[in-house]
Parts: sequence; C-alpha cells; structure tokens
Amino acid sequence: MIGAPTLLVATAVLGVGTYACRAAGPLLRSRVTLPDAVERLTTRAATVLLAAVTATGTLIVDHRFAGYARLAGVVLGGLLAWRRVPFLLVVVAAAVTTALLRALGVR
Repeated sequence: MIGAPTLLVATAVLGVGTYACRAAGPLLRSRVTLPDAVERLTTRAATVLLAAVTATGTLIVDHRFAGYARLAGVVLGGLLAWRRVPFLLVVVAAAVTTALLRALGVR
C-alpha cells in the first residue's frame, strides 16, 4: 500500500509537470520556429483527431453501432453548424431530430 507522503509527492510532481507542459507552449513560441510543412501537418493532425473523436462518439456506444437516429441528428447538426446557424439552434435541431426518429422507431 502506498503511504500518504508518497502519494502527496507523486501528486505534486504530476501537478508541476502538467503546469510546465502547459506553460512551455506560450513561453517557447517565440523561440522555436517550426517549418511550414510541420505547421500544416499539426493543423491537419488536429483536424483529423477531432473528426475521429466525433465519429467514435457519434457512431459507437458500448462497443456497438449507436444507431441511425443519432447519426442523422449529428449529421444535421454538422450541416447547420457548417452553415453558421447559432449554436443553440444546432443543438436543439440535432436533439429533436434524434428524438423524433427514435419515437418513429428508427434505432
């Protein structure tokens, strides 16, 4: 069993490490210059990561397909967001679409 002092030290070290990682970006931004190709790659990587998280959150629940109703709601929400509809309306439209499809028996 881990003692309380060890746990406190580990927590403090992790806290300092987390703060250092977060502070490194703004502090080193003016000192480190990345090639344009790396800048483009990181931007694309962030976009791909966001798309992957969105896709898995949309399509999978408990290691199974989440259903067509949820997929339709998310697709509608995505289209409305792309058209720059206000966020509240995007969320409401997606939720209502999903709820109506489920009420109609679409899984």
